[in-house]
Amino acid sequence: MNSDFTEGLRGSTPILVSTIPFAALFGAIAVSNGQTVAEATLMSAIVFAGASQLVGIELFGHAVPLWVIVLSIFAVNFRHILYSAAITPFIAHFSPLQKAVSFFLLTDPQFAQTLTRGETGRRVSFAWYMGFATTIYVGWVGVSAIGAGFGRLIGNPAAWGFDVLLPIYFMGLVLGFRKRSNFLAVVFVSAVVSVLAQQLVGSPWHVSIGALAGVVLAALLPPKAAAAPAAEGEDKP
Repeated sequence: MNSDFTEGLRGSTPILVSTIPFAALFGAIAVSNGQTVAEATLMSAIVFAGASQLVGIELFGHAVPLWVIVLSIFAVNFRHILYSAAITPFIAHFSPLQKAVSFFLLTDPQFAQTLTRGETGRRVSFAWYMGFATTIYVGWVGVSAIGAGFGRLIGNPAAWGFDVLLPIYFMGLVLGFRKRSNFLAVVFVSAVVSVLAQQLVGSPWHVSIGALAGVVLAALLPPKAAAAPAAEGEDKP
């Protein structure tokens, strides 16, 4: 069990590097929108959803109606419904409390690594799951607090090139599924629909609309049949 937890810690360490600038950016933005350092840190601790936190804090700062904030955050986080359904078969042995904790800690990289681990035949233990999640969670909350206190010293993360780290990491996650059936078609349709939705509907709805388009296409397209093994005694090339 300890080895699983340690393996999870090691596996998520590179992710922490890519999230540091965004956690610091959230802290700085939260303070600039009227939150205290304690409030910004608490928000990271109890919401723990980077994109949703950034969307929410920006909308709070512009005094828009509460229902707009709720719907916007729901649009950004809709993909987590799909994530939860996809990993459920691999965490079915978790207790109800463990499942509740697991879903709270569910992030994009946590989903990708859990799915990959489960589909390659390795057991997804609660110890491994918590080890993987701990680095990300503690790092996100801690750096959010640092960003809230000192974020203005960082300035614009884009000026340092930090803004490309997370997109590159997410691209790596997507490419990790490249051997799946109809991968290119699903990615292409999701990307095109997302870009169109951003132009026609706006952010953050384009994220969910693009994801739904990919899900619908994946459901409609039949998976490619695996090559049948050669019959016994049949000559092999």
